[in-house]
Amino acid sequence: MKRMILIMTVLMLVASLVYAEGGKEKESQVFYQSGSQKSFKGPAEYFTGDVQVDMLFPNNETANYSGAYVTFQPGSRTAWHLHPAGQHMIVTSGIALTGTRDGKVLEFKEGETVWCPVGVDHWHGATPDAPMTHLVITGVKDGKAVVWKEKVTDEQYMKR
Repeated sequence: MKRMILIMTVLMLVASLVYAEGGKEKESQVFYQSGSQKSFKGPAEYFTGDVQVDMLFPNNETANYSGAYVTFQPGSRTAWHLHPAGQHMIVTSGIALTGTRDGKVLEFKEGETVWCPVGVDHWHGATPDAPMTHLVITGVKDGKAVVWKEKVTDEQYMKR
C-alpha cells in the first residue's frame, strides 16, 4: 500500500510538472514601435555625403538578420564593404546605384531588389541628382553584419 501511494505521488508530481510546462505561454510577438530603434547619421569613415540610417529591427537568437531604412542624399554613398551573411536591398524611393569591384554599376528603382551575396565587395548609394531610400535586410554571422573597407572614389561612383 505504501508503495502504491509513493508511485501515485510520483506520477502526480510528474503529471503536474508536464501540465505546468505545457501551460506556459509561448513567447509573444515583439512589437517595435516606429522610432523605438536607433537612428543615426552614417559615419564619415564609412559614408560619403549625407546618409541617415533608421534601424527597424535587430537580429535575435532565431533570426540572424536585421532591417533598416537607409536614406542617401544626392551623391551620397557607402564605402566599399561586404556582408558575411549577405544583404537584400529594396528601393523604397528614388533610384539606387550599387557597384562591385569588377567596375559594374547597377541602377535600380523603387520596388526593385538586389541581393548581395556573402563576401561580395560592393557599395551603394543615391544618384548624383536625387535622394534615395532603401530597405536593407542584412544577415548577421558570428556577430558581424558588415566589414567596412576603403571609400569609393568619385571615379568609381561616376562609372555608369
